[in-house]
Amino acid sequence: MPRKLLKFLILFDNSSLLYFPGQFLSGRVLLELQENTPVLGLHFHVVGECVVRVRSGRHERSYDKENYIDFRMRLLGDAEHQGPTVLSPGIHSFPFKLGLPIDLPSTFLGRYGWVQYYCKAALREPSGLIHKNHQVFIVMNPIDLNTEQPYLADPFKCNIEHNLGVACVGGGIVKCRIILDRGGYVPGESIMITATVTNSSSVTIKSTKAALTETIQYFAHEKLIQTEKRELAVIARGKIRPGCRDEWQNESLYVPPLPPTNLRGCHLIRIQYDVCFLIEPKSLEKQVKLQLPITLGTYPFKNGDGEDTNEWAETVYKPETHYPSTLPIFRPWLHEKADSK
Repeated sequence: MPRKLLKFLILFDNSSLLYFPGQFLSGRVLLELQENTPVLGLHFHVVGECVVRVRSGRHERSYDKENYIDFRMRLLGDAEHQGPTVLSPGIHSFPFKLGLPIDLPSTFLGRYGWVQYYCKAALREPSGLIHKNHQVFIVMNPIDLNTEQPYLADPFKCNIEHNLGVACVGGGIVKCRIILDRGGYVPGESIMITATVTNSSSVTIKSTKAALTETIQYFAHEKLIQTEKRELAVIARGKIRPGCRDEWQNESLYVPPLPPTNLRGCHLIRIQYDVCFLIEPKSLEKQVKLQLPITLGTYPFKNGDGEDTNEWAETVYKPETHYPSTLPIFRPWLHEKADSK
């Protein structure tokens, strides 16, 4: 039997697949048929959801979900008219348009959960055969650092004094002062670090390290069920002998493509970024850690002269240079979810 359906595509007017809350999601479902084809209907479904899922072996230990978009429409066929519609050979195009809600969280993919947006289309034939297709699109809910708390533009300072060794047998104090050039950044920028570590103890400091870390917390039914943490960028320095000092002058940590701090509008996943400064003493002494939380946004601070430029804003729309480049367009579990609904 010859193949009647040659093409079945979901095409967006925005070829980058990147959308902002409040924009219109528009496009068309395209069919190419080889011969006259009776169909009962063409159904279209737009889905936006957050899913948190933690498994233990083959068993699901925790699960929760919240929906942001659940929009259904019939592009062909009438619910009251049960008879089939015959489509002629050739190309048929069925347009769709939907205004996205203004409070959508950004698309995100993690180990134990995700925020996902996609469209599904189903073409039903009188024989009972159903042709299905889906297409993911990306939502970015931007954080403009210029509208956040003003202190994020100021240098971020932290000081600590820590006792190493035993005071009665030659112990002493390690002093550390660390300064970040500011408290807010966007992907593609560098975090400039200035630090001074003074070792007034009798214990040799084996190494010092600065790391940009990402902490992702997953919640289900208002309880924290899993935490994911990783180092994104690291700078390491060597030993500091007793009575010596080490100074960092504008060392840089590069901020890779990442989703913004938190997922505004999402209540099941939280994202936090920190610059951690670690002092590793020799022997059995405990590691000394300074943790400086930073905000990762989408739009960077304006130029010092206060003038607004379009250069930085345009970079947000380029998937190859910012956060959307890290998001796969295809998700294996979409087939599973589509079949279960």
